[in-house]
Amino acid sequence: EQPAIKLFNELDWETLGCWDEQFGEESALGRENRGDVVLFNRLRNVLEKFNPDAPKLAIEEAIEELSRDRSAMSAVAANEEIYLLLKGGYKYKTSGDDEDDVTIKIVDWLNPGNNDFLLCSQMSITGEIETRRPDLLGFINGLPLVFIELKASHRRLINAYKDNLKDYRDTIPHLFWYNQIILLSNGIQSKVGTITSQWEHFADWKKINSEKEDRKVSLEVVVRGTCEKARLIDLIENYILYEKRKETVKIIAKYHQYLGVNEALLGLESIKERDGQLGVFWHTQGSGKSFSMVFFTQKAFRKLEGNWTFVVITDRNDLD
Repeated sequence: EQPAIKLFNELDWETLGCWDEQFGEESALGRENRGDVVLFNRLRNVLEKFNPDAPKLAIEEAIEELSRDRSAMSAVAANEEIYLLLKGGYKYKTSGDDEDDVTIKIVDWLNPGNNDFLLCSQMSITGEIETRRPDLLGFINGLPLVFIELKASHRRLINAYKDNLKDYRDTIPHLFWYNQIILLSNGIQSKVGTITSQWEHFADWKKINSEKEDRKVSLEVVVRGTCEKARLIDLIENYILYEKRKETVKIIAKYHQYLGVNEALLGLESIKERDGQLGVFWHTQGSGKSFSMVFFTQKAFRKLEGNWTFVVITDRNDLD
């Protein structure tokens, strides 16, 4: 845990130990009680900074919508609803003729460092009955978007999934309405997944900046590879999908998809100089090439100017 905190400090996150946290007026985080998973003071400060001309009522409505009780929804439906709010902002509709409708920006996607990044260790969170203390929680703008569970190096990493994560999802489910990325590590092995990921779908993150690097599975690689500020904001904005099967599945890119798609998008920006040829995006069977296509188009539509049209050709029905 301490090496992980040190890494986040090096990545310019604010870090705070919460073992002896006070509540109410004495709280350093503004939490009224252990049931709170939204840091309202930080969230309000950021929304006011991002939306200086918005009516106060619009800010308060956005906070209310982000933090409202979603326990009647499935965990993944609640998570998707909040994710869409993060990406698109809160749409405030005015009731008066002298005011315009306004969209309240919740995350600054263009300037990652402009957001508020806080890592909390050993924060107590209470569900309907029981209290749990996750190892590390990463808050962006007062919202718990990153969950990290750590084990000692002699413990099997699967125990972090079976014994801890599954229990947390059952006992403090409201924490995971906001979650965008889950990291599990014992210092030697490190894996990345989402709230719907089964153990076999948690994936190693083996490189940080480039496909040319040697593959290396370590706590440092996974933290630097996913939680450096600009990279984390990019991952959340452009590399998450909700796949509608019998049950909705939340997907986050694997490292080779993230690095490869970003490299291909550099080619798209200089498409005229390349005479329309972006090259070949090559990965093995079952490595998620179809998802890579979707990540590519999703980010191109969101981040690059132009009236793009993409044609996707598949060779089997289940890919349609």
